[in-house]
Amino acid sequence: MLLKRIIYLLLVMVIAGVSALTGAVAGGAVVYTTVSKKQAANPSILIPASNPNNNTPAQTLVLNSTDVETAVTKAVQKVGPAVVTIVGTIPGQMTFFGQTGDQTVSGSGFFISDKGYILTNNHVVEGTKEVNIILSDGTQEKATIVGTDPYSDIAILKTEGKVPAVVALGNSDLLNSGESVIAIGSPLGDFKNTVTVGVVSATGRSIDTGQGYQIEGLIQTDAAINQGNSGGPLVNLAGEVIGVNNMIVRGSGTGAVAEGLGFAIPVNTAQAVATQLVNHGYFSRPFMGISYQAVSPNIASAYNLSAQWGAYVTKVASGSPADKAGLQVDDIIISLGDVKMDETHNYLNVLYTYKPGDMVSLSVMRAGKEITLQITLGESSHS
Repeated sequence: MLLKRIIYLLLVMVIAGVSALTGAVAGGAVVYTTVSKKQAANPSILIPASNPNNNTPAQTLVLNSTDVETAVTKAVQKVGPAVVTIVGTIPGQMTFFGQTGDQTVSGSGFFISDKGYILTNNHVVEGTKEVNIILSDGTQEKATIVGTDPYSDIAILKTEGKVPAVVALGNSDLLNSGESVIAIGSPLGDFKNTVTVGVVSATGRSIDTGQGYQIEGLIQTDAAINQGNSGGPLVNLAGEVIGVNNMIVRGSGTGAVAEGLGFAIPVNTAQAVATQLVNHGYFSRPFMGISYQAVSPNIASAYNLSAQWGAYVTKVASGSPADKAGLQVDDIIISLGDVKMDETHNYLNVLYTYKPGDMVSLSVMRAGKEITLQITLGESSHS
């Protein structure tokens, strides 16, 4: 009797175990089927794209590495044909030893219009006497410089040849740290249409150019960017250009060496500048009509100046807005409007927050005393 009860209990346990296993398999099948159906109904679920017509960042997720690889491949296929290699020729210079030979420089760019307009960096074509582009299929064509803006590091070229593809522009205002991005360009000028992948490390970065102003609002990325990548597109997984690659930082003054510090100009900024370059040949900026020396605490201490930060006026152009406002040589501009010059607010960057025609209040140190002047800013393609 006891033996029969034991056998009965064992049979119940086996049957229960099989039922549980069957339920788990069935449940798994339901989950798999549900996810598969959702993906099929909404393929964009794999792409964390930013919609330029929507102010709300997309809330979609990348599900696995295969999905990421597929999105990257499709984005590159979409943008790659519009990317070009830019080769410029800088004329030789007269030196003590005679005339030097012409120098060849290279970078990247991409078509933004079917009329042949190409967006790139100013520093890629600065000082060149002629420019050629090489398409993704190896075809070489001549290009002309339509306009440049050194302060945003943007330039527009134009070719009369064929336009194999035009990029789609995204909305860089919606970028988030951690979003996957792709850099496409021609590092060193030899490895054409190289693709590297990374993430948005941060947004809103500022880099000192060493020329009296900063380039602000930059996108930081760890996607590998090298010499020759300059001017190439930074692309999201939807195949939209969200930045223009423009510089790398390899180290600091302390000797530390850094990796994965690449920067790109937000496409919203680039598009605003590009539109004016195409329409007018230059980017309209406010103009005072002065030459100046940036003042910092070290300079102030060395020359016993009355201000720690600001712009020391070394020349005032006759008839310029500054001349009409009463600015004089040896004045130190310490603020424009409500913004005071300091370590993070230099003269040019504050000036460029205004438009030509704006009337601005200036705080100026003159002979050790602070005075206030009113200036109506002019318009110029230069500072």
